[in-house]
This record gives sequence, structure tokens and C-alpha cells, in this order.
Amino acid sequence: MRKFLLLASLLAPTVLASVALAPRTAHADSASAVAGKMQSLTDGEAVYHHVCQSCHMPDGKGAVGAGAQFPALAGNPKLQSAGYPAYVVLNGYGGMPWFAGLLNDQQIANVVNYVRTHFGNHYTDTLKPADVSGMRPHLSVEEE
Repeated sequence: MRKFLLLASLLAPTVLASVALAPRTAHADSASAVAGKMQSLTDGEAVYHHVCQSCHMPDGKGAVGAGAQFPALAGNPKLQSAGYPAYVVLNGYGGMPWFAGLLNDQQIANVVNYVRTHFGNHYTDTLKPADVSGMRPHLSVEEE
């Protein structure tokens, strides 16, 4: 019995460590986690909260840290023209990834309109999905 207890006490840390270090499913709000939910995000606020706020912050004031700078959307004069933020969302800019493959035209129009009318921004002209469609990068595949 004494040998069993000694063996169990020696093996217990190894068993516990292997259980603790076992691979698990990630539950972070990463791009892959968001990708499956994207079709259900219909309004601009929902798209902002699920896609944009992790970098631009919930209040739209942006952030600086870890070698990166995320620009403020709050009171940003670059949002005066609806085409600029739509282009950036579609194509990316600097460290911001492009979302042309993740968001549809309606979602991009909705999130741009949301940002342009919130966070101290008061731009009232509306971006339409057809406007976004005209800016969307058209990728061509060369035929062999």
C-alpha cells in the first residue's frame, strides 16, 4: 500500500499537468470565431461591437500599445467622406486588415454609417450598399 501511495504521489503532478496542458477549443473573439457569426450581424452597431471595437475601443477613441496604434474614430475628420472609411474597411490600411472577404456590402455600409453618426461624429449623408459594391476589390483568377 505504501508503494502505491508513493507511486500515486509521484504520478499525480504529471497527470494533472497533462490535463492542464491538453489542447482546448479557443473561445476568444478572434476573426475565425467572428466569421461564423457575420451573416447574423445586420446593423452597424453589431458589426462595430463584434469586429471593430477590439482595436478602436468601445468608445471609438482608439488605442496605442504593444507597438501598434489604432486610430480614433471619435471626432475623426477623415470620416467626413463616407468613401474613405468604406475603402479602408474593404482594403485595409497600415496595420488594419481588409474585411472585403468577411463583410458584405450591406454590413460595410451599416458599420460606416454607424461610425459616422456616433462617437461625436455627425455626418448625416448615408453610404449605400451599391456605393460599397463599386469600391469592392474585384479579384481575378488567371485561367491556366
